[in-house]
Amino acid sequence: MTHDNPTAKDLPAEVSEAPSQGEAAPGPVEGPGGFRTPEAILAEKDQEIGVLKDRLLRLQAEFENFKKRQARERAEFLKYAHEGLLREFLPILDNLERAVGSATDDAQPAAIRTGVEMIVRLFRTTLEKAGVTPVECLGKPFDPNRMQAVLQVEAPGGTDGQVLEVVQPGYLLEGRVLRPAMVKVSRASRPPESRDAGEPEA
Repeated sequence: MTHDNPTAKDLPAEVSEAPSQGEAAPGPVEGPGGFRTPEAILAEKDQEIGVLKDRLLRLQAEFENFKKRQARERAEFLKYAHEGLLREFLPILDNLERAVGSATDDAQPAAIRTGVEMIVRLFRTTLEKAGVTPVECLGKPFDPNRMQAVLQVEAPGGTDGQVLEVVQPGYLLEGRVLRPAMVKVSRASRPPESRDAGEPEA
């Protein structure tokens, strides 16, 4: 009895040697540029891994820099968060210091003057704890970043731009100007202008 289905012996050699379904065909992998060796494929994958690792390291570095920048900005904010409130206190200190300066033993009892002086000292100490320090300017060169000149006074033989008097004290908050000092600044005296040639004397 003959069978209609051919056996392996009846099939051509190239058909009988074909791989079964689901079995990977042996041989090199075929790519866009033709056949590539396994070594070439591994080298390409290693290169891709290197690129990804470099990208990951960059992202990690950027994230660390971001965290540090956020920490600095937070510390900066906390340092100057009460700047407006401290600025409001300065006129109170000004008035207390004026009261001490204008008080005399004849006009007011010594006990009152002593009490006001104690308040002034306490006020200054409290401001110093908050980071507020006075601008040192008397007798120093004029600094436009920390001072505001309200008047120039001619000083014969003096140095140009030297602070002669503090009209209103200035203050710093953690090294930054909280309020500029209002000062009087020296101006060296200038020689009289020479008369124009041919001008008759008075």
